[in-house]
Formats: sequence, structure tokens, C-alpha cells
Amino acid sequence: MFKQVELSYGAGDLEPNIDALTIETHYGKHHATYTKTFNEAVEKAGLTDKSAEEILASLDSVEDEGLRKVLRNNGGGYYNHNMYFEAFSANPKAAPEGELKTAIDETFGSLDALKDELTKLALGQFGSGWAWLSADTEGKLYVSNSPNQDNPISEKKGYMPILALDVWEHAYYLNYKNLRGDYIKAYFNVLDWGKIEENYKKVCGK
Repeated sequence: MFKQVELSYGAGDLEPNIDALTIETHYGKHHATYTKTFNEAVEKAGLTDKSAEEILASLDSVEDEGLRKVLRNNGGGYYNHNMYFEAFSANPKAAPEGELKTAIDETFGSLDALKDELTKLALGQFGSGWAWLSADTEGKLYVSNSPNQDNPISEKKGYMPILALDVWEHAYYLNYKNLRGDYIKAYFNVLDWGKIEENYKKVCGK
């Protein structure tokens, strides 16, 4: 059974960047619903022996179109939000070190340049969706965006996400209203680059 990631911080610990009510609603209601619905669909599809990554990577094998859609939307919602919420901290590591820093500098020029690229993708995502930093098994980095609850796995891009930036309105509207750009700046204030380093190492084995 798939479970929501346990938060390492209290609902109010990310304020003023992300307010307590948004965390309570986003994590406690939206993410919880995605997780519950995903588990129900996984059981119905007979996929309880598969990981979330395996399910999202092989959606084409689910013959029932309606069930495949439920798995895609809610499996993505479960997986994406786990990565999103797990990467926050009340005392975040402000910048990456080691091999991730080297890869960022080589690919984008600097951390600030990477943030600019992610911000452009997040602002440019029409309607609901996500911006991603991903890596392949050789350690190469990529940025992309996805609509709805899709991600690079379900889109079969050939690389794995290591950073998730949620730009659904429920991620920011209570505090930032329609000012998505202000929310994105606040997002980076509580993003723990130590966690992104861990994700990078898992993908490329470094």
C-alpha cells in the first residue's frame, strides 16, 4: 500500500514562505485523496507488486482506458507530491554541493541560472502542472514541465525527476492569489538542496 511521505516539519514551520493552511489543505486533503484513489486503482488493476515508478512507466500496459487514466492522474499526484513535500525544510540547505553542484554548473552555468530556467518553465506552464529538474543514470541534468499530474516518468522522457515544483493553484492560491511568480520565489526559500542531492545520487548512483 502506498503511503504519503511523512513531513519532517510542522504545518506552520515553513511560514511565511508557505502558510500552514496551505500545507494542511494541500498535504492533508489533496495529496491524501490522490494517495487513497491511487491505492484503490492499483488494487483494481492487480499491480500491488509494482512500485509507483514502475506503474507510471508502464501505463500503456493497462488495457482499461478509464483505469489507466485514474492510475496516471492519481499515481502522478501521489508520486509528484511525495517528492514535492519531502524536499521542504524549516532549515533548508540553501545550495547544493559536490557532484550535483558540479553538474548544475556544467549544464546551466550556476544555481541561479538553473532557478531562472525552472522559474520560466513554471511560469510558462499554462493552467495546472509542474516544473522539473531531472537526471539520467549518467548524471546528466534536464529541466522540463508537465501538465496536470504528469511527470517525466509517465511521459517516458528517459530520465527521472529529482526536484518537483508544483504550480497547481491549490499549491499557492490561499497565500499568493494569482501571483505565481511570488510563490515560486518563496518555494526556493524552503527547498532543501540536501534532499535534491540525495535524489540525484539515487538516480545516477553517484
